[in-house]
Amino acid sequence: METKSISKWLALLVILTAPLLYVIDIFIINMAIPAIKAGVQATDGEVQLVIAGYLLGSASFLITGGRTGDYLGRRKVFFWGMFCFTLTSCLCGLAQTALQLNITRFFQGVSSSIMVPQSIALIQVLFTDQKERAKAIGWYGITLSIAAIIGQILGGYLVGTHFMIAGWRLIFFINLPVGIAALWAIRKFLHETPKETKNAFDYQGAAILTVGLICLIYPLTQGREAGWPLWSIALIIGSVCTFAFFIRDQKNKLQHNKQLLIDISLFKIREFNIGLLAVLFHFMMHTAFLLMSAVYLQNGLGLSALNCGMYFILHAILFMISSVVASKIIVQFGKWVLQAGLLLILISFILMICFFKAPVSGWCVNLVIGLYGLGNGLVLPSLLTIALKSIPSKFAGVAAGVFSTFQQTASALGISILGGIFYSVIDGGRLHPNYFKALNYGLVAGIVCLFIVAMMLYLLPSSTKDAVKKAPDATIQLQEQQQEIGHIG
Repeated sequence: METKSISKWLALLVILTAPLLYVIDIFIINMAIPAIKAGVQATDGEVQLVIAGYLLGSASFLITGGRTGDYLGRRKVFFWGMFCFTLTSCLCGLAQTALQLNITRFFQGVSSSIMVPQSIALIQVLFTDQKERAKAIGWYGITLSIAAIIGQILGGYLVGTHFMIAGWRLIFFINLPVGIAALWAIRKFLHETPKETKNAFDYQGAAILTVGLICLIYPLTQGREAGWPLWSIALIIGSVCTFAFFIRDQKNKLQHNKQLLIDISLFKIREFNIGLLAVLFHFMMHTAFLLMSAVYLQNGLGLSALNCGMYFILHAILFMISSVVASKIIVQFGKWVLQAGLLLILISFILMICFFKAPVSGWCVNLVIGLYGLGNGLVLPSLLTIALKSIPSKFAGVAAGVFSTFQQTASALGISILGGIFYSVIDGGRLHPNYFKALNYGLVAGIVCLFIVAMMLYLLPSSTKDAVKKAPDATIQLQEQQQEIGHIG
């Protein structure tokens, strides 16, 4: 019995390699953006795609990846997802041009959408006892926090390393030894789960949604630099048409009792739509801030990539502390916990606008970025609970998939739109780029997003207790999904 218990926790250790690598590759790239731009002679739009493409690949296939594990077996899908993630990571490190890097980066995101959804599913299979499962999910959350810190510091360190190859390539090759070890451990310690083949999968719906997302994100990043040519406008219009066709396709399948990718009757719930808008603008602001601050600290203030990464340690620590506090007081105070967090983020942005012009002291940078982490810890982990608390239990799985896809898409849009504002100001003064002015414009756009999030939260019901009592299954499943997608501060 004891041996079985030990093997169960060893299996958890193997499972946690997926969210660990996935989150590290979100944060590690921010520290390397200036070096990557120089290394592959990329334009600003192309380096935006290095981040947005990864998120887009993940968002496009997240629902598909989760369903694939049901049909083919979660261990098998987890193994091949990890294999593809490791392979595409190496291909990213070998890229010689911006185009090659963006293509491989997109497929690295696709690979993550295959392996990451299996993690929570495998935890649910392994840990049937509620107390053990809660503990395992807790370790999942801790892994995400640790991965964020590792990503910031490791990214800064590796970029400054010049061992036979350029340092920025090492941020991708570092996944190779971890991936190989994980593949061996998956074979050694994980067992296959039963296959669920009762319902067919909506591959057509997944393909339509993917095309729509690509047609939206790509022109938003590349069109600005090219002066918004006809093809970029046509793609954006095409994306709107594609999404409209997707909605019609899902409606038809719902009427004829066919398998759906997304049950669109979910969007008849007013609170769900308001919650999605809150998610959209918060994650747009958050992901864009991480990019803009990393570029500004390195190119604007002249910090090394390592020093830049070190300035985010306090940010990560305060994020973890405030997120724990928020989880304990959210039931009592509800959405006002998030409103307080938004206020702290607003103050941090105002302080950046006032004091981040060079020269600026290190303690000032630390405290202001740390304040952002403190505020975001009150918002980001609890946003799911507040925004989607009224979801009936029958919609729990669907809402979780929609939320995950929407979150990743919002992050990609933040890189494209807010990041586009940031880079357009830099490009406007190409001979003498004003990074401080660009940061200010980006932060003002972020403040607009904050006010929209605050307004959406204001429109949501105040009581958290009643909603949780009405839909406990939905709340639990959605919270697990929040852990799974792992997009943290």
